[in-house]
Amino acid sequence: MSLLPGIADRDLIEGAIAIARAASDAIVQVYDGEFAVERKADASPVTAADMAAHHIILDGLAKLTPDVPVLSEESADEIDFERRSPWQRLWLVDPLDGTREFVKRNGEFSVNLALIENGVSVFGLVLAPVGGALWYGGRDLGAFRRDGERETALRVQVPAAQPLRVAASRSHHNSRIEGFMVNAHREALGGIAMLSLGSSLKFCRIAEGQLDLYPRFGPTSEWDTAAGQAVLEAAGGAVFDPQGRPFRYNQRRSILNGDFIALGDAGLPWREWLDG
Repeated sequence: MSLLPGIADRDLIEGAIAIARAASDAIVQVYDGEFAVERKADASPVTAADMAAHHIILDGLAKLTPDVPVLSEESADEIDFERRSPWQRLWLVDPLDGTREFVKRNGEFSVNLALIENGVSVFGLVLAPVGGALWYGGRDLGAFRRDGERETALRVQVPAAQPLRVAASRSHHNSRIEGFMVNAHREALGGIAMLSLGSSLKFCRIAEGQLDLYPRFGPTSEWDTAAGQAVLEAAGGAVFDPQGRPFRYNQRRSILNGDFIALGDAGLPWREWLDG
């Protein structure tokens, strides 16, 4: 099954990668110099790098897939639910995921592009501007990491490692996460090892077998998770809400996600840790 009618999967993949790389180059140009940080209405930061990447991606996708609408973090306020709810197919884009990490200059930020089909993230790519690593994957494609000319197929680790390797958000932490960690540490064989990491890179680390679990109890937006979810699921992992339902997109008026668990080994008893 083709991801998009009328366009070969390889053409779509390489076209999307080229767009993401152009956005990444613009981000790095800002990152390597001095830049101002402004605040949106929700107090989240935005920089010239966010906006430059946004415009490059919108222009590129308009040429690559002119019939597919785009919902980007930097233009979402201009598109209400009544307009986007009929969209069965769309690009969901975060031009610079991890702006807080960008501002901190720790390198843990990414460019996220995801293709959504009837609420399902069927293709996604995550590109790390610092270092240039690229992860992509999707429905019937598998998942891959590309470093320069080298490409490696990805697969989650099953069974999960001991100790269990758990990702935590670099910039978002709360008591619910701490409670989950306490329960997991008490019940997981071998305990847990925590790793703090920014942006969608957490999904990618699970996809490549370097992490096992990423619990998130707190605000994210749909563009924060869609690309990483596509990569992770293509590598054999999953993203669930606390009731164990798969994550879906563009189904609600609010663009905010609920809580979720991303994991490689679906056999982990994560709901027991949640409820404990």
